[in-house]
Amino acid sequence: MAFDIDMIKAVYARMGERIESARKVVGRPLTLAEKILYTHLYDGIPTQAFKRGADYVDFAPDRVAMQDATAQMALLQFMSAGKPKVAVPSTVHCDHLIQAKQGAAKDLATAKDINKEVYDFLSSVSDKYGIGFWKPGAGIIHQVVLENYAFPGGMMIGTDSHTPNAGGLGMIAIGVGGADAVDVMAGMAWELKFPKLIGIKLTGKLSGWASAKDVILKVAGILTVKGGTGAIVEYFGEGADALSATGKGTICNMGAEIGATTSVFAFDQHMKEYLESTDRADVAALAEQYKAHLRPDEEVYADPAKYYDQLIEINLSELEPHINGPFTPDLAWPLSKFAQAVKDNGYPQRLEVGLIGSCTNSSYEDLTRAASLAKQAIDKKLKVNAEFTITPGSETVRYTAERDGLLDTFGQIGGVVLANACGPCIGQWSRHIDDPERANSIITSFNRNFAKRNDGFTATHAFVASPEIVTAFAIAGDLTFNPMTDKLVNQDGQEVMLDEPTGLMAPPKGYAVEDRGYQAPAEDGSKVQVQVSPSSDRLQLLDPFKAWEGTDLTGLKLLIKAKGKCTTDHISMAGPWLKYRGHLDNISNNLLIGATNAFNGATNKVKNQLDGSYGEVPAVQRAYKAAGIGSVVVGDENYGEGSSREHAAMEPRHLGVRAVIVKSFARIHETNLKKQGMLALTFANPADYDKVKEDDNIDIVGLTTFAEGQPLKMVLNHADGSKDEVTLNHTYNTAQIEWFKAGSALNLIAAQNA
Repeated sequence: MAFDIDMIKAVYARMGERIESARKVVGRPLTLAEKILYTHLYDGIPTQAFKRGADYVDFAPDRVAMQDATAQMALLQFMSAGKPKVAVPSTVHCDHLIQAKQGAAKDLATAKDINKEVYDFLSSVSDKYGIGFWKPGAGIIHQVVLENYAFPGGMMIGTDSHTPNAGGLGMIAIGVGGADAVDVMAGMAWELKFPKLIGIKLTGKLSGWASAKDVILKVAGILTVKGGTGAIVEYFGEGADALSATGKGTICNMGAEIGATTSVFAFDQHMKEYLESTDRADVAALAEQYKAHLRPDEEVYADPAKYYDQLIEINLSELEPHINGPFTPDLAWPLSKFAQAVKDNGYPQRLEVGLIGSCTNSSYEDLTRAASLAKQAIDKKLKVNAEFTITPGSETVRYTAERDGLLDTFGQIGGVVLANACGPCIGQWSRHIDDPERANSIITSFNRNFAKRNDGFTATHAFVASPEIVTAFAIAGDLTFNPMTDKLVNQDGQEVMLDEPTGLMAPPKGYAVEDRGYQAPAEDGSKVQVQVSPSSDRLQLLDPFKAWEGTDLTGLKLLIKAKGKCTTDHISMAGPWLKYRGHLDNISNNLLIGATNAFNGATNKVKNQLDGSYGEVPAVQRAYKAAGIGSVVVGDENYGEGSSREHAAMEPRHLGVRAVIVKSFARIHETNLKKQGMLALTFANPADYDKVKEDDNIDIVGLTTFAEGQPLKMVLNHADGSKDEVTLNHTYNTAQIEWFKAGSALNLIAAQNA
């Protein structure tokens, strides 16, 4: 039986009435995304149509999911909200703090030891506030959610950007910052600008070397890292129905890489079968009963161009395997053109490591297809020419794969099974390499491949592909190898070819597990004590941010003018910094250390206007804070792309940055900045970015009449005595302006609860 079955029943019971009301107010048939959105309005029955990409709407998500790195700050904030228990089903998943180094058993034991303080905190705070707790080793949040909590037609928010993975089971699942999670856990409305809709029609059927991963790799190439911003991507068509539920999850998961709000598929037979195979026959039966509500209206299928803001069509029968990268997940190469791209661009041809698994590709189907190639390597006497690692998505997947001999097959070709955790995908990888500054290539079945993302090394060229392509490349050890056309020489000197991979959507003997790693919360959490040591360097209770002083901001210093791609990994690195995710002051020492300074091309080297010296970004900002001087961060396009981590917003706020001014924002990061009481502003004319000088003193004018739809003004006071006035746009609505005035959204919640 499923978790929270009564909640799921209630969602389905109200869908019919709400969908019918939505059809009337909208005045036309509905897409699937619209059905789910309109049935989750905070105010209940729909009474008005919302304008896509324009109207801010209050929603009531069904549940919240948090991973251990982001949960620390989210729950520290929730503790300040004055609520005795979470208002909706919520879970914490310990998957981010386990470093991959020696293998699953040793790495997990080490993590439990060095992270004991954090795990004990998360366990006790979950106990106290009625939150389900998944212990370290239980699995990666998104795979665990897919196996246990996701359900067709539901709405979930999660404090991780790959929360959309649950769209593989027909759920609107959206990555957010911890402050958004606090709103929902506190029983308040969750605000989102009503998304635009991108429809992707899938025809035909996958075959041969092509996989579900190749769908999203191709889509990323079409839409780029910002093409999905502000939109829900809805997949439909006969090709969509032919994909496994976990394959659909892979596609939705990596939708984060195109900036999409989320991605979703319609309920179908494969979803029903997956629910049944994961002990949720009760949910499968309910979904089958309400199936009409869990798919787009027939008119949408008949003429999709009328109902989506953008329409893309992909024929799966013609889809070629893709490899994306390096350094960005939207640089898409069809397999047939990849070898030439490697040569033309001077990418390191020798492959050093192949890594499969992660939240994106760790299903039983993924492992069976990769294992079929490993078995061929054994049978055809092929030596594996690159290191090879396997990251299972959950203890259920790992246990079942071990029972069915898949892990043994990987072991026979030298594969190392890592812990059921994020590991190398998020930089939690103690990689063994002779020279970290040597240009080298790795290929993964993960989702992101920004510079330094996986191993912390700038010189690593990381490529993204399906698990089967990764496995084939690891066998060859050569990025110019094409498994569809090229032969390999085996240990007997014979030329052999790899056959097409084969796999199974689900284990023939069913899933099995001895201990899933779940801990239910206390029945009565009122007596549970949550301890945070004042001397801890891992955890720190939060002090409220100061409220706005009621005036324009004058005399601000420029902290950094970031040039080019500036993701949340550049603003607040992961890897070794994950240990400080619960200690705001300590983790603030990584503020913008990965961003490129537009004035000198260096990272972590900016001018201190107080004495003219150059120093590390956090140190310079701390000097400004000590002097009582505010500052400004200036950025380029799609600033804050990547992870949902709100630390990238809380750190500048904590250290005294008052405004972040950019050409354009990634969705989650803009919201996170607003939630923390920051000014998130954009150049009305992107070319005004060039007017910002290194020695500028900056004024932000118009705050005393700060209002929705009214631009602000920035005055750049240059060192030579000249000035430039620049118009700044913003997307604040009336409620969000109140967050700014109060100092943060949490300050407003606490005041209302008081």
